[in-house]
Amino acid sequence: MHTPPLAGGPHGPAALHPLLGVVLDALREGAVARGGPLPGGGPEAVAVRVGAAVGDAFPLRGTGAEEALTTLVRALAEGAADPADPRCAAHLHTPPLALAVAADLAASALNPSLDSWDQAPAAAELEALVTRALAAEFWPGGDALVTSGGTESNQLALLLARERHGAVQVVQGANAHHSVARAAWLLGLPEPVTVPAPSGTLDLAALDEALTDLHHPLLVIATAGTTDTGAIDPLPEIAALCARHGAELHVDAAYGGPLIFSEAHRERLRGIERAQSITLDLHKLGWQPVAAGLLAVPDPARLAPLAHTADYLNADDDTEAGLPDLLGRSLRTTRRPDVLKIAVTLRALGRTGLAELVDRTLALARTLADLVEEHPRLDLYERPALSTVLFRPTGAPDDEVAGIRRALLTEGRAVLGRARADGRLWLKATLLNPHTTTGDLAQLLKTVEGSIPR
Repeated sequence: MHTPPLAGGPHGPAALHPLLGVVLDALREGAVARGGPLPGGGPEAVAVRVGAAVGDAFPLRGTGAEEALTTLVRALAEGAADPADPRCAAHLHTPPLALAVAADLAASALNPSLDSWDQAPAAAELEALVTRALAAEFWPGGDALVTSGGTESNQLALLLARERHGAVQVVQGANAHHSVARAAWLLGLPEPVTVPAPSGTLDLAALDEALTDLHHPLLVIATAGTTDTGAIDPLPEIAALCARHGAELHVDAAYGGPLIFSEAHRERLRGIERAQSITLDLHKLGWQPVAAGLLAVPDPARLAPLAHTADYLNADDDTEAGLPDLLGRSLRTTRRPDVLKIAVTLRALGRTGLAELVDRTLALARTLADLVEEHPRLDLYERPALSTVLFRPTGAPDDEVAGIRRALLTEGRAVLGRARADGRLWLKATLLNPHTTTGDLAQLLKTVEGSIPR
């Protein structure tokens, strides 16, 4: 048997080049076959098509690189939910920038592992430079860790607070991301105290009362961009309450954090700089392929509890001799260089380019809200805080709203989410495609209208 070529080394690019054409052709063919934002027919139909394409998942004799890539990439593309389609707007599931995907290919080909310097010399230095630059958006002299996303970042924030203070009592709003309670459970912390958020943001009077009654140490979780509505908690007021009661503050800005890049919108994050840690996801309003999360802190010394030694990776004498110690940069050991795609994007677009994408996307949400308000058969929940718009057919019961969404999914005509607000179920459109047009948004609403029972 011919030994398959490798992706790295001086001969790797020549081996990759023809395969890239195969992959790109398969991606295009799959998208054409899908013909919309989602494959039609629902879970059973997708399972049948994928099963037919795969056949024997582990054959005795292989089919060869070109056939395997063509068959499986095409099947995956045909059966994908495509966030590049303007009608695919259910979740914080971004269409990644082509340049970021290209950078991710380079990361995969080189395959550095950021668990020891000798496996990733340049990647380690690049990560250090980029994470410090991003943390400096919030605090001069800050630092950040690259994570797999908001869930890992929030878990790290709770872990660092626990290591500083012991069994901290987490205080969160009813609007907080589910990962906060899960992190407290994983870390053996007390169950979080949940403060009401009747208007979608954390209630300040209820927070003040909770902080008055609870015993220290306390960690308050504020949210800058909820997953249901995109709402941003009143950060300056929450920070002031934390200071008055001696509580620490973590801000989950996985969704709304990139507003910091925009001169037009960064004021809406005022007060975030008073946090002891911040969660940020660039695979949301940063248009990166998954994963591209960060946990930022104002002082690198706050990361000290993550220090760990494994003699084969960061022996003390190696560290003393000047080899960078990477194990304290994550709870993971093997870790791919997700920083490369982020670095390429920052360099290629610059602050103004990223800000333009953020501004354009938030403007699209306002346009969709306008269209809903003008529509005779649809109701708008409220003006969008970020890029999420909630709407529902006028007078429809909740089961009808849920049925409309499932019908659109099953037919492959639109991918909308669902959220409960104001005691009712709403259709949720989360706009993250900056190429979307007003015409696309109008067509999305027309598609929804066509599914409303007469």
